[in-house]
Amino acid sequence: MRLLVVEDAPRLRQTLVTALTRSGHTTDSAPDGQQAWLLLTEHPYDVIVLDIMIPEPDGLTILGRLRAKGDTTPVLLLTARDAVEERVRGLTAGADDYLVKPFALAELEARLQTLHRRRHGIAHPRFHAGPLEIDTASRSVFRGGRAIPLTSREYALLELLAMKPGRVFSREQIEAALYSDTSPPASNAVDSAICILRRKLSPEGSPSLIQTRRGMGYCFDPA
Repeated sequence: MRLLVVEDAPRLRQTLVTALTRSGHTTDSAPDGQQAWLLLTEHPYDVIVLDIMIPEPDGLTILGRLRAKGDTTPVLLLTARDAVEERVRGLTAGADDYLVKPFALAELEARLQTLHRRRHGIAHPRFHAGPLEIDTASRSVFRGGRAIPLTSREYALLELLAMKPGRVFSREQIEAALYSDTSPPASNAVDSAICILRRKLSPEGSPSLIQTRRGMGYCFDPA
């Protein structure tokens, strides 16, 4: 997933970015509403982690702007107030979930995974994609009961494609999903990653699960 963390407390913001990046996610961050909005206009995100009490515009204002322009990106609100009124305000404004500080990183990760799956209509952490079984909780992949070892970026690439079988992703879209502005990819990084992933997913002699659409990009085709 490509995530945006909007949190004004420097230590907490860095802790979240470090933890989520180590979990294999591409993670951008912003300390205030102004920088957050700039990033949101420049990049697509899978889930947004948004603190309510950030310097103006505050979290609920950012959320309202997103929903007003038809952006349905899942938003998980962070709040220091465990008050019913605060939660109701956030959910009414269009938030998909919320967490009250302090919280466990494991719970944050689980909630982000749930929001991401829900957006793609996948109810269970384990789902089938053709001959593959993908476990989004453990970020692992199996074929015929055998685990397929993937790097974090290879898994992220597979998850991106397999959650929308048949949809063609351009190189630019794949780069935007897998790489942050601080670690831009080499010119052939996507093509190379696709080539390696194909070999790992399909036994020799079997059809490739990832197809090239000339001049357009790549898609996951379980057929």
